[in-house]
Amino acid sequence: MRNKNLKGTGVALITPFNRDNSIDFDSLKKLINHLIKNQIDYLVVMGTTGESAVLTFDEQNEVINYVKKIVNNRLPIIVGIGGNDTIQVVNKIKSFDFNGIEAILSVCPYYNKPSQSGIFAHYSKLSKVSPVDIILYNVPSRTSVNMSVETVVSLAENCQNIVGIKEASGNIEQCMDLFSSCPDDFMIISGDDKMTFPIMLLGGVGVISVQAMALPSLFSKMVQSTLSGNIDLARKCHYELLKSVDLFYVNGNPSGIKEALYQLKICSSNQVRLPLVPMNAQYASKLNFQIQNTLSNKK
Repeated sequence: MRNKNLKGTGVALITPFNRDNSIDFDSLKKLINHLIKNQIDYLVVMGTTGESAVLTFDEQNEVINYVKKIVNNRLPIIVGIGGNDTIQVVNKIKSFDFNGIEAILSVCPYYNKPSQSGIFAHYSKLSKVSPVDIILYNVPSRTSVNMSVETVVSLAENCQNIVGIKEASGNIEQCMDLFSSCPDDFMIISGDDKMTFPIMLLGGVGVISVQAMALPSLFSKMVQSTLSGNIDLARKCHYELLKSVDLFYVNGNPSGIKEALYQLKICSSNQVRLPLVPMNAQYASKLNFQIQNTLSNKK
């Protein structure tokens, strides 16, 4: 494993907002401490779930610095740095303060629809300038481009600081090909909550999760049980988590998880920034009911 600090349950942090759309730092602090208390292994800041696309550069830096302060070296922190302009991403990496940052999570270039050769060249440039490890992020549902197994293998073999991939294609056959083709120390991390258990059974080292923000203890138990070989317990946790997982995404991400954290009184509101809108009342009620039911089953 190329980076043993990034094994287990990672969480893609939201950016909580007040009703006036300002950043709610009090809720962010409460969320971070809640996750650490419930055995989350590392945090990802400024990913898609963090609504990085609608935060200004100054706001992004403010959130990252605040997360570093609250975490206070208790957990590794990954920062999302990606985009569809390679030169711009390279310049951001060069100017970024990586003090307290374990690695970069970098999404496959979107919108431009680059070829596999273009994807390889993009990440090779990032690898040369990054002072920390890089995790690839393959999420075709958002980028309209799927990183091929061949491209991932080439990057893994040629760039030692590209340590793994957050795989969110939803294609189990592609996952199996990654396991059979990538170097043994290259990390396959689930990027899809409901695929975490099967991907880990194939050899995955963990997950970067959204659902685990609302149900951190149960999700962590599933991941750690799988890693330790207690498959029966892990399977039980997996099927309990399946009862609510689709509801988190039915109105888009992070609308679902923000609603859940609001209902759990971890965050002060369910506010998202346009063009996203809060979860509709019907689904919010269903989500809250299922989460409370799951929490009751744990007791």
